[in-house]
Amino acid sequence: VRRKQAIGSLVKTLHIDNLDVIASYGEDAAVIQNGRTALLLAADGIWNKLMEIDPYWAGYCAILVNVHDIAAMGGRPVAMVDILSSSDDEIMAQVSNGMRDAATAFNVPVVGGHLHPDAPYNVIDVSILGVAELENVIYSSTANVGDSIIMAIDLNGRVHPSARMNWDSVTQKSAEVLQKQLGVMKELGEHHLLTAGKDISNPGVIGTLGMLLEASGVGGVVDLPSIPHPDLDRFGITFEEWVRMYPGMGFIMTANKDSVNEVCRLFREAGMASQVIGTVVKERSLTLTKGEEKATIFNFCSEGITNI
Repeated sequence: VRRKQAIGSLVKTLHIDNLDVIASYGEDAAVIQNGRTALLLAADGIWNKLMEIDPYWAGYCAILVNVHDIAAMGGRPVAMVDILSSSDDEIMAQVSNGMRDAATAFNVPVVGGHLHPDAPYNVIDVSILGVAELENVIYSSTANVGDSIIMAIDLNGRVHPSARMNWDSVTQKSAEVLQKQLGVMKELGEHHLLTAGKDISNPGVIGTLGMLLEASGVGGVVDLPSIPHPDLDRFGITFEEWVRMYPGMGFIMTANKDSVNEVCRLFREAGMASQVIGTVVKERSLTLTKGEEKATIFNFCSEGITNI
């Protein structure tokens, strides 16, 4: 998660006010007003280490993380473009196969892009366009003090054979299941059941929650035993590893207490575990508790995650 700290300085350089841009930095996707519709625009790059370990999985993840960014905003993914940099024909083929399979599974086409066929490195970057009704957009920056913190995750998966810190709950699922799971966030946005939301990304559930709280100007207290997890012994992972893993299909959200049961019900109907794991508080820090033990892992007043 500390890799995110450089973002703040870039934002200071690049930020330009525009009346059509409703929200941008700190959100999973920029929100651009187009009449009563929100255009959702996002981009993600895949760590070169994953490209070296498993190009197919890197290509799959390039699509996976982007469709999640749009879903987290309550939107519908429309189309993607990519930039592929590689001079290795085999790596290009494997990356492309991974992208094709993920794009097919989520029914979101790759419609163009750019190729650097003589690059001295292997990198895949993808940008995505999504849409939502403007009034139904879910933001990362709107959590309220007193809200419940809810986690939703598909526990029916495996530790990815090529990447130990990746929980693969997607490659062995049908397109129907994946699209139903991804669509829950859109339904939650349409019914205004959340106060904030974010897809669980590379920093894991705790790091992703930290980014949501930082963007919202609040803090949180998380009860570690409440975090859903698979049979850790069966998969040979520790709880500490689990909360740091990239989960494949997962979201962290906040909601007022009256909405909690319905939020969890909708995710469970889609085959995902979902429950309250904590509470949003006024103090700008993130504290983890386990029985009588507690530890503050982020103090947003003294050290931010993205520093936006």
